[in-house]
Amino acid sequence: MMKTKAVIWDLDGTLLNTLDDLAASTNAALEANGLPARTKDEVRRFVGNGIHKLIERAMPEPGAQHPAFQAVLDCFIMHYGEHSKDHTAPYEGIMEVLDTLAAQGIKLAIVSNKIDFAVKELSRDYFGRRMCSAVGDDPSRRKKPAPDSVFEAMLQMDVTAGETVYVGDSDVDVMTARNAGIPCIAVTWGFRSEESLIEAGACHIARRPEDILSLLAQI
Repeated sequence: MMKTKAVIWDLDGTLLNTLDDLAASTNAALEANGLPARTKDEVRRFVGNGIHKLIERAMPEPGAQHPAFQAVLDCFIMHYGEHSKDHTAPYEGIMEVLDTLAAQGIKLAIVSNKIDFAVKELSRDYFGRRMCSAVGDDPSRRKKPAPDSVFEAMLQMDVTAGETVYVGDSDVDVMTARNAGIPCIAVTWGFRSEESLIEAGACHIARRPEDILSLLAQI
């Protein structure tokens, strides 16, 4: 019998393919400030540590010390607030996995370094009542890979570390799970390569959403 009572999910690159909208908002913000655009593949590598770090990485040198940094960040937040769902969609097979787990009585939550209002909005719009909790970046908590947001989601779901598994697509997610003291399933369809996930210490690899179900049964 599966001992897992809750599964916490990363959002970008795990549940939702948000890359097109993130890249569009990044480039809209850069171009509005007279700065060169970035390719989608560059933005893929920049994502994972929150929007401040995304824009810092997208800026020309010296990054966060660039005189236009705050203007670009503000422009990104405004643009993404209006365009976060233009091209974003769940990865194929994800909804079926969520519904299967929910039918088994497993609680589901999202923990993301994306700004909190966007996490809650995307969770509501794409997943409805499937998620018991949606926790995003908030000044009161440290970002992933610190475990604070995971602990907050566990508190909201009333589950322990021994009952919880984390699912994510990046080295940040692998480290977050380790710091929270919970198992991690690393997925390969997101923003990082399988090699980088293994390098980060991932033990459980899902190459398709349905793999998550069989891996959960083994953990």
